[in-house]
Amino acid sequence: MSLRDEQAARVFYTWSAQRTAVPLEIVEGQGARFSTADGARWFDLGSMTWNAILGHGHPRLRKALADAAARGTLAYPNSVFPAKARAGELLVEVAPPGMAKTFICLSGAEANENAVKMARLFTGRHKIVARTRSYHGATLAMLSLSGDPRREPFEPGLPGVVRMGDPYCFRCPFGKEPRTCHHECAEDLEAALMDEGPETVAAVILEGIVGANGVFTPPPGYWKKIRAICDRHGVLLIADEVLSGFGRTGRWFAVDHDGVTPDLMTVAKGVTAGYAPGGAVVVTERIARHFDDDVLWCGLTAYAHPLVCEAIVATIETLRDEQLVARAAALSTWLRPRLEALAAARPIVGEVRGLGLLWALELCQPGTRQPLGGAALGRVAAALRRRHLHMHKRDNLIYIAPPLVITEAELHAALDEIGGALDEAAAS
Repeated sequence: MSLRDEQAARVFYTWSAQRTAVPLEIVEGQGARFSTADGARWFDLGSMTWNAILGHGHPRLRKALADAAARGTLAYPNSVFPAKARAGELLVEVAPPGMAKTFICLSGAEANENAVKMARLFTGRHKIVARTRSYHGATLAMLSLSGDPRREPFEPGLPGVVRMGDPYCFRCPFGKEPRTCHHECAEDLEAALMDEGPETVAAVILEGIVGANGVFTPPPGYWKKIRAICDRHGVLLIADEVLSGFGRTGRWFAVDHDGVTPDLMTVAKGVTAGYAPGGAVVVTERIARHFDDDVLWCGLTAYAHPLVCEAIVATIETLRDEQLVARAAALSTWLRPRLEALAAARPIVGEVRGLGLLWALELCQPGTRQPLGGAALGRVAAALRRRHLHMHKRDNLIYIAPPLVITEAELHAALDEIGGALDEAAAS
């Protein structure tokens, strides 16, 4: 029995019908490339599960975790140890101005759950506003908040969820073109609050940039308007930076492009570069002080685990020392015209959108805005796999989100392979 068959007999694959799962047996990796057991060499254009921002085999992360494991430290949630203090210090240092304290956990869904709990505890209210198309995690509560069809098998979910429109400019839900846009997608928050009664709403939770559901990059000024609406109605703002944080968009966090400080910010994925499971909620001084005397009813067994804290410290210090956030911004400038040229030469690509090293290609029926579907999408996925391109795919979208350490030469070669795969699929 092969290792793959042995594993499949005893271990579930995620988000898959088990008989049709297509796993990879990764045996080695370096930077933005990895190798599989069959000898193939792949481009990692998805940063594994969006989280491997420092790429494969990063020596600093490997050493940090090896050293931490060798110490064999065990800790319970309220333990005190140096890496935990340093992780909290660094998270506050890189967060938007005015953020003061952190709650360290194990994942993005868990971070979002705790942020919602904090918001409800702080305000005494229970409703949460979220976008129509969004993703906040796979737990039952976070699927309830997510504007994602994957929640449907689990309905009814968390009560008190209110919807607002998306900044989906290519298919604007408000019927606007860029020249007539007045941030109707942001103003929809105010409409939602007035319909519900703002005094009943604890918080609005929004991804910095909608990630897995389409890479919707808000127009400039969007976050400033959201912040103003929240302030006007006394509603807390939770920025979900789980996917868009830690340099992915060319800034530390996507909200930094508008210079906005949320009340609570959730992070995961890139916070440990994928070398350990990690997440955190970062809050402002006002939120932090509330829990000086009021009980924070949050916490799980492995809260702020020593290996997680060591990975957070090593990741943030590496991002700083290697200047990878600024590098992602520079690569964005390099990448945009090349992606636009790739799209212009292929009618199957309806739009290119993104920022930093987070991009999506929306595939459409040539000459229309009708989503590409069915067999055509299957041909695209098969062609990408034949060319050993690890890319996330969803509906009629393919995503480009490589590790921040990828080189220009690697990006150039990867774009050639993407173009070739699209040509191959269109011709078949």
